[in-house]
Amino acid sequence: MTNKHSKTIFGTDSRVIILGIARMADAIGNSFLIIVLPLYIASGKVEGDFFGFSESLITGIVLGLYGLVSSFFQPLSGRISDKLGKRKLFVLAGLFIFMIANFAYTFASNYTLLLVIRAVQGFAAALTITATLALVSEVSSTKNRGGNMGVYNAFRLVGFAIGPLGSAALVENGPYNLPFIGEASGFTMAFMLAALAALLSLILVAVFVKDPEDTKPNKERMIIRFRSQEPGRFLDPIFTLGIATLFMSMGFALLAPIELVVNERLSQGAFLFSIQFSALIVSMAILQPIIGKASDKYGRKIFIVVGLVCLIPIIVFEGLATEPWHMITARSLHGLSAAMVFAPALALAGDLAKKGQVAAQLSILTVAFGLGISFGAFLAGFSIRFGFVVPFIIAACLAAIGAILVKTQVPSSQTAEN
Repeated sequence: MTNKHSKTIFGTDSRVIILGIARMADAIGNSFLIIVLPLYIASGKVEGDFFGFSESLITGIVLGLYGLVSSFFQPLSGRISDKLGKRKLFVLAGLFIFMIANFAYTFASNYTLLLVIRAVQGFAAALTITATLALVSEVSSTKNRGGNMGVYNAFRLVGFAIGPLGSAALVENGPYNLPFIGEASGFTMAFMLAALAALLSLILVAVFVKDPEDTKPNKERMIIRFRSQEPGRFLDPIFTLGIATLFMSMGFALLAPIELVVNERLSQGAFLFSIQFSALIVSMAILQPIIGKASDKYGRKIFIVVGLVCLIPIIVFEGLATEPWHMITARSLHGLSAAMVFAPALALAGDLAKKGQVAAQLSILTVAFGLGISFGAFLAGFSIRFGFVVPFIIAACLAAIGAILVKTQVPSSQTAEN
């Protein structure tokens, strides 16, 4: 619940704004890697043969490992955060580890070290993500939670959109002559700036964010349900929202591991690819605060279902793209549909979560998002061999299943806060 003494900026709790700005800075650095790592692997700077896997599959594994490790640790991190009644501590710890890991890429000369660093990043994300979302949820009420989630995610997504554009330019314009360091490649510059972005985020949170006064340690057993307790429904509504988030994020993650294939198919370079990648994120960033506030007024479920239904033809169109502008258009529309799913789903899960268990129960959605990014990367890296359109058709089918599940298993109106 929002503290009556908390400061607001344009009607939004200042902690939500600061957390959003901090995550924006961190996201700039982290999204550098989504564009840079595939190029880094393809550049020949990484030595060795990883079990004879294709380059696309290796790239998918490297990108997907982050979400896989993060998803494994998020429930544990969320539960410990609930038990201690601490949010800020976990956010700071995660950002510090991010900073070290981002810089460590400058030393990654083989696949083993690359995978270790990516796994450490996943662990850092587990510390940060659940605590941050729990804090945003706890300073909100059912009347403004959708808007707050939309504002927070908008800042974060702006960072994800800026990062790929900046990283592509850095790589293409390198090497650079730096004071006291000497010559640095475009890759080294990207890794160093990613580390600096994490440091900036850490400073912002350390100086400006405090835990909510009414967030207390909780010693109750963690409650995460899979089966519904409501007659006539099979799946727990928060778990169902997690499944929908999983399927949405799988479609979100298809492009990165097949960057080189996309560029060859569309006869383009890394910069145009970065615009296509960012088009989805920019669209989401612009629309999430608007959709989040609308879900506060009109209900969450309708936006989630419509968003998932709209994803079906849009994702298929991405797989049929033959010109760069086709992909840019499709990705922009993809962002609109994903915005209709993401912020309302997080807000509805926050509405339904039990007080004192917010971090653990919201981790269902954050785990689902991370797994979706991983599975989407694995899906694209593996299934692209069967035809360019194949991973996109699979992702579209999953969006359809998600829409059916939300329609049938999630109540139309959110319950009162516990």
